[in-house]
Amino acid sequence: MASQICLYLSNQSPFSYSYKHTHSSPKFPSFKPKARQHYQENNNVPNKDPLLQSLSLSKRRLNFSALALIFNGFLPDISKALSDKELELQRYTDVDEGFTFLRPSSWIKIEKAGATVLFEEANKGSNNVGVVVNPVRLNSLGEFGTPQFVADKLIQAEKRKESTKDAEVIGVAERLGQGGLQVYEFEYKVDSTRGGMKRIFSAAFVASKKLYLLNIAHSDKPKSPLDTHTRAVLEEILHSFDAAPST
Repeated sequence: MASQICLYLSNQSPFSYSYKHTHSSPKFPSFKPKARQHYQENNNVPNKDPLLQSLSLSKRRLNFSALALIFNGFLPDISKALSDKELELQRYTDVDEGFTFLRPSSWIKIEKAGATVLFEEANKGSNNVGVVVNPVRLNSLGEFGTPQFVADKLIQAEKRKESTKDAEVIGVAERLGQGGLQVYEFEYKVDSTRGGMKRIFSAAFVASKKLYLLNIAHSDKPKSPLDTHTRAVLEEILHSFDAAPST
């Protein structure tokens, strides 16, 4: 898809469109653990051996403590910690091509035709982040069109794929990058026969007569939807995409 868009843009002559900001970055609700559940023990314990009674009460308290930890969101905190570890980010910079972005340190770099660089999650290649760089006859994305116009072209490219069942734009935005560089950002979802439902985050800019397109794909199936923390990390990757600082 990224290479199709690059090819489309590279064949366009420069023309002007007015820009209008269409979407702001989505907000994420902060996670609040559930209120602690209070349990009242039954003190009417039959007369037993003092040692056995003490062990019984200790075991009961242990069970109550375990339940309290679950209801207080302790297990989600463990999950979040594991997610933090799996999606720890580190910066990747291609000095020759002139771009930089954050990428998950645990993801593996692979070679793929058409991609300038591509990283995939180990044993789950449908989760990936990559960049495509192609020459264009444009000085900026604004010469091609507004963020919404470019988003429509992205969706059209997705829908032309035989494997695509449906595609829908979720959000569109614009920000300034290195040296006031015009950067467009897009979020959309795709339902495909290859990998099912996916959430896509893309960012694009033009510099030195080259189009730079970042594409982040992550599974977002109904039974295992994209969680808030992972989404926030993917957005951090999206916002980090920029032209490499000049040395």
